[in-house]
Amino acid sequence: MAFKPNYNQQRAVRSRAKEQKKQEKLARKQDDAGKTGADLPEGELPEGEAPEGEQATADQPNATGDAANLTPGGPLGS
Repeated sequence: MAFKPNYNQQRAVRSRAKEQKKQEKLARKQDDAGKTGADLPEGELPEGEAPEGEQATADQPNATGDAANLTPGGPLGS
C-alpha cells in the first residue's frame, strides 16, 4: 500500500531546492563581478570586453551579447 502524499514536506523540499539554486546563482554572479582587470595578467582583458577605442563587430557582439544592434541600419536593418 502506498503512503499518503505529504504535500507540506514536498513543498518544503521544493522551497529548499529553489533557495539553494538562488544562492548558487548569486555566488556565481558575485564571482563573475569579482573578476577584474587586476586579477588578470598584464595586457589581458576580461572575456567580452573590448580595449578602449575599439567597438564590437558582428563577430564580437557587445557586452549584452546582442549582435542584432550591430547592423549598419540599426536593429531594424533599414
